[in-house]
Amino acid sequence: MNLQHYNYYLVVDLEATCCDCGNIRKEEMEIIEIGAVMVHSESLSIVDEFQSFIKPIRHPILTEFCKSLTSIFQAQVDRAPTYSEAIALLKNWLSGYSNGVFGSWGAFDRKQFQQDSNFHKVPFPIAYPHVNLKQLFSQKQGLRKRYGMAKALTLAGLPLEGTHHRGIDDARNIAKLLPYILERKQLS
Repeated sequence: MNLQHYNYYLVVDLEATCCDCGNIRKEEMEIIEIGAVMVHSESLSIVDEFQSFIKPIRHPILTEFCKSLTSIFQAQVDRAPTYSEAIALLKNWLSGYSNGVFGSWGAFDRKQFQQDSNFHKVPFPIAYPHVNLKQLFSQKQGLRKRYGMAKALTLAGLPLEGTHHRGIDDARNIAKLLPYILERKQLS
């Protein structure tokens, strides 16, 4: 896919319910935060942001592991919109941007959107085609291995800003890697 033909790059990072003790199976994980930044394709500058917490249904009480990993508090998801409500807000926000491509660091985010959309019986929220930015970063930089976002930032000499494993902060950090993904910059 040629990424040069798009007006916007939508970078999305999701946080989901999780645990370290096997209580929440992968197919029962639910999105608890959508972090998204809209990046202008020419300038690669962030032109807009979207962030929403989501109230989980299957496992409404966040595990200690999940709260520690994401720094998301129980009260934040308790008063958050439902998945369907948050998706309506996201779609409304996206309606202001045409000719975009949706990227995430790996396939997790696309698959999690699909899983939650199926569970809540709503259409997949993003009409743009999806690209795996993690895969493209390694491919375009000639790396044999695929790295996590934090390591990719280190390789590029960029600081990790904000809180790691918070959707909006991770989306902003991933956006900083776009010059390397689009081959406008090379790792030194």
